[in-house]
Amino acid sequence: MKKSISRRIFEVFNVCFMLGICVVMLYPFLFVLAASLSSNEAVIRGMVGIIPQGMNFNAYDAVLHYPYIWSGYRNTIMYTVCGTAVNLILTVAGAYALSRNKTQFYGKSFFTFMITLTMFFGGGLIPTYLVIRSYGMLNTFWVMIIPGAISTWNMVVMRTFFQNIPSELEEAAIIDGCNDLGVLVRIILPLSTASLMTIGMFYAVGHWNSWFNALIYLRDYNLFPLQLWLRTIVLQSQITDVASMATEQLENAVSDTIKYATIIVAVVPILCVYPFVQKYFVKGVMVGSIKG
Repeated sequence: MKKSISRRIFEVFNVCFMLGICVVMLYPFLFVLAASLSSNEAVIRGMVGIIPQGMNFNAYDAVLHYPYIWSGYRNTIMYTVCGTAVNLILTVAGAYALSRNKTQFYGKSFFTFMITLTMFFGGGLIPTYLVIRSYGMLNTFWVMIIPGAISTWNMVVMRTFFQNIPSELEEAAIIDGCNDLGVLVRIILPLSTASLMTIGMFYAVGHWNSWFNALIYLRDYNLFPLQLWLRTIVLQSQITDVASMATEQLENAVSDTIKYATIIVAVVPILCVYPFVQKYFVKGVMVGSIKG
């Protein structure tokens, strides 16, 4: 079918509009990448765009030789892996219980109300700090995992996803002798891959980017996540010898290029993971958002 002139104009406009959005979204990342590979003089003079000027890898050499960068990487990976596992286990358990009807789960309405209430009201920073201190979690590994162990919003989305799974499948499994746990593991979870991957990615990105809890609850530098060290570098515009362990390469490196190099080092791992789960995003979020 021959396209009309108005249709062609509309398509050209759409292409130009989307290209403009891509440029706006990609430019900051490309600028940081180019600045991290440029000379200090070029960065200070504002000569860097999306192409490195005076290309060198001195900033990366300095960052990768800084001991706390590697400990930060290790801690962040541990927080992300363990935290995401705990998040998914608790979210699935809560969502599955809330997705049952009232005859299967007595008091469902009450618990749903109490859980939903936490989306709108919280205790605040000081009461939360006092609670965490009373449980002896200050300056421990678990303070980065337990306080944010479950997201009410994610649990509601997953509950809705579970409710959309045909009940006939569960009834057939029960007739075959499955209990509730068997139904969840053998029927519900295999059919919920999209939702699990999507919500798991949300949890993982949240843990990877988390720094505020570490700033408030941690005092041991060996427990600091990567993002907290990144925050220190960005705010101070230089890497200081916090624990008297700075290397000679670090002391002689240029602060601006180190700042940009650290940003790239921190963001690249999560960017490498995203393409593998991106295909699940639209399906997982849209299906989970349909009211059952």
